[in-house]
Amino acid sequence: MTTYLLAGGGTAGHVNPLLALADLIRAREPGADIVVLGTREGLEARLVPERGYELQTIARLPFPRRPNLDALRFPLRFRRAVGEVRTLIRKRGVDVVVGFGGYASAPAYRAGRAEGVPVVIHEANAKPGLANRWGARSTPYVGVTFAGTPIRGARVTGMPLRPEVAQLDRAALQREAREHFGLDPDRTTLLVTGGSLGARALNQGISRSASDIVAAGVQVLHVWGGLTEVEDPGVDGYSVITYCDRMDLAFAACDLVVSRAGSTTVSEISGLGIPAVFVPYAVGNGEQRFNAAGTVSAGGALLVEDGELTSAWVRDTLIPLLGDDSRLADMSERSRSAGRLDGTEQLLDLVDEAIRAA
Repeated sequence: MTTYLLAGGGTAGHVNPLLALADLIRAREPGADIVVLGTREGLEARLVPERGYELQTIARLPFPRRPNLDALRFPLRFRRAVGEVRTLIRKRGVDVVVGFGGYASAPAYRAGRAEGVPVVIHEANAKPGLANRWGARSTPYVGVTFAGTPIRGARVTGMPLRPEVAQLDRAALQREAREHFGLDPDRTTLLVTGGSLGARALNQGISRSASDIVAAGVQVLHVWGGLTEVEDPGVDGYSVITYCDRMDLAFAACDLVVSRAGSTTVSEISGLGIPAVFVPYAVGNGEQRFNAAGTVSAGGALLVEDGELTSAWVRDTLIPLLGDDSRLADMSERSRSAGRLDGTEQLLDLVDEAIRAA
């Protein structure tokens, strides 16, 4: 029986690929022991137990970025966290550590190396995080989602994706998917989503043109998200929902998607060959622009800034695109050429390689 320690969390971008890998391990090796290492504050604290996996937690330890009291305390706290993970590795007989970035990963990388256990790293974003850049210095087993990711020793494995997305047959499910959301099964459909939390500029930029979009013969499924106020434009054919727990069906229903460019979102959209307009999040370290770059350069998507989402842009660019079936079909093929749906299998192959080498 193999014992896996999967480390990472904080955001969905770290937790979802971790859970996708865990699910594939459990499917292939039902007797495997899977332990997830995270923090009490991250999204993993809810999602991991809900999925039926054991969660062990350590203190949340952000890397200090400026000299202050936390920076002085960090070395001792980090050593303590590493010690806790080393004890866990010995106690559970861990065979491999797989890290996905986030606060729990750096101590796991150090502990795995100290205990002589192989360490595998997966970097979701085209612009890698600090924990993974640091961890990649001490392992040859580094998988990345996007080609060109500047991280040592990287191999492109793609993004581990949920089975319901990786195995989705959009064409076969399109009619059923549209009916699921109360949409006209024969009408061109636009999906708009800013993710589970929402995106104010994206929401408002599209919804203010609701009447124009619908008048052009297009229906809209708009997933608003949880942190922005819902301002339903009240236009027939423009459906607003706060959350969507069946994004697989939302992807099957649409002909085009307007979306943020998180790494999982870009991977799902391009892997499924959905024409897209990516609106990268303007705050942070700019990784969303890099995430979308491959699909955009392949011709499968457009890149639009928050401030460009005006009524004029919708009228002059988005609506003509929605009415051009030939261009949408071409973008679909180009999007698919830039994506892949086998990221979970590819990452598990890398993990198996690390175990065999050990």
